[in-house]
Amino acid sequence: MSISRSALATLSAAALLVAATSHGAFAQKKYDPGVTDTEIKIGNVEAYSGPASAYGVIGKTEEAYFRMINDQGGINGRKINFISYDDAYSPPKTVEQVRKLIESDEVFLVFNALGTPTQTAVQKYHNAKKIPQLFVATGASKWNDPKDFPWTMGFQPSYRVEARIFAKYILKEKPNAKIAVFYANDDFGKDYVAGLKDILGANSKLIVAEESYETSEPSIDAHIVKLKDTGADVFVNISTPKFAAQAIKKMAELNWKPMHLMTDVSISIGAVMKPAGLDASEGVLSAGYLKDASDAQWNNDEGMKKFKAFLDKYMPGANIADTNLVYGYTAAQTMVQVLKQSGDNLTRANVMKQAASLKDFAADTLLPGITINTSATDFAPIEQLQMMRFTKGKWEMFGDIISAETGG
Repeated sequence: MSISRSALATLSAAALLVAATSHGAFAQKKYDPGVTDTEIKIGNVEAYSGPASAYGVIGKTEEAYFRMINDQGGINGRKINFISYDDAYSPPKTVEQVRKLIESDEVFLVFNALGTPTQTAVQKYHNAKKIPQLFVATGASKWNDPKDFPWTMGFQPSYRVEARIFAKYILKEKPNAKIAVFYANDDFGKDYVAGLKDILGANSKLIVAEESYETSEPSIDAHIVKLKDTGADVFVNISTPKFAAQAIKKMAELNWKPMHLMTDVSISIGAVMKPAGLDASEGVLSAGYLKDASDAQWNNDEGMKKFKAFLDKYMPGANIADTNLVYGYTAAQTMVQVLKQSGDNLTRANVMKQAASLKDFAADTLLPGITINTSATDFAPIEQLQMMRFTKGKWEMFGDIISAETGG
């Protein structure tokens, strides 16, 4: 059997094309430490113990989510090796654990590490080393600073944005309010106070008291008694879950019933509202961006069905009323999206580039109308919120989605 010259030329061209294509695909594989053909090593630090241990479930949820992804074949054939350490919400411990992740474990990046004071302690280190400090689990506005800290990106709406929304709501509903502000004496608390004053401006005189607490305090009851005595009729509660629950409980004991606005970091029904008492929690206001898995209104929602199927298989017995589960799932799903977008170019620089190129990403568990968007000049993934009220054992949304971009 003879082959014509033209057929031979065609076959040779096809063979060359196949060779070039496969070589091109091979050449496109770019890895930094922590990545191989079969693995992506991701680091994390979490408060599994200490004053913020209610957040520990976030790390456990992320570990379970990545296990699910691995069972499905991983990301482009690579399994996620998730290494998570306890820093007990202590900055010196955070420094120690992050150094261990980067220098001993040689992780590719650190993902969704928790806490404003703790992550502040390692921000310069991450940026000097050029290792992504990605989707930090804190809403401090400082994480959105791509010019000075190009290797750091936050995740949830910033505390300052939420505080501005609270201030607008107070001015609309109670223009002659007497406001008592209770806040954690750290960057987290101070960001909120700054956000309130951004909007209050000349009306900042409406603030009749500013009281701070330390996370090392066993009880904040004395602070609440002091604030009640000011005669305030609006209480802005900027505290982490343990102290938020204490505040709600003490206010009920004192029969003090001001308009109560509480930071969304403490809206967990399981970790805050139930321990404080559902009756005592009635009427508390906040702002949210995540669906509440314990709320029947989402029973037929496709995203929530996926979330519940995940819980049933990978976290059986988990407390569905704990919003930290939803948060961990949302963050992990977003991390997976970034890794998918990165393809075989798994360099730290490309992962940051992809994290800064998210467009209308609608995670399963975000409220309808809220999407994740980033750019090279905007490292704030979520900048939309909706006001909500705790009533009859659940959070009820009201009003419109408020966007930071339109003055929210």
